[in-house]
Amino acid sequence: MQTIYEVVDGMYCITTDNTKLDINVIHQFLSEESYWAKGIPKSVVEKSIANSLCFGLFCKNEQIGFARLVTDKATFAYLADVFVLKQYRGKGLSKWLMQTIQAHPGLQNLRRWLLTTKDAHGLYAQLGWIKPPPDYIYRFMMIHNPDVYKKWES
Repeated sequence: MQTIYEVVDGMYCITTDNTKLDINVIHQFLSEESYWAKGIPKSVVEKSIANSLCFGLFCKNEQIGFARLVTDKATFAYLADVFVLKQYRGKGLSKWLMQTIQAHPGLQNLRRWLLTTKDAHGLYAQLGWIKPPPDYIYRFMMIHNPDVYKKWES
């Protein structure tokens, strides 16, 4: 059973309660607005949420942002699918979302956090994230299939 982690600041709330997540908002953003998950099927979004530690960002009761972690909660966390809806950007909400994620009591003392980003290096750098040094980057390997959702059959 998952313990719910929730932080409130005025009319904004960040929660790990998956029952509050608006799958339609998350799917719409990821499949239509993100550069990393264009065309992702709704069933894949649902499965990713079910198997991750998710953080929903809300204004009153409306979902306005999201992030999820693939983690063992002991040594490692991979941050994915971070977004704040366009009309709510520029208010410091992305930074607050990241601060809240990194402050989660169940994620303290992890040996490694990872993420990939094309355009948000400045945000993450403010919170202690660094680019791997040249001698370290050679340790990483990956299989990358950027067109996987183009072949997907719902």
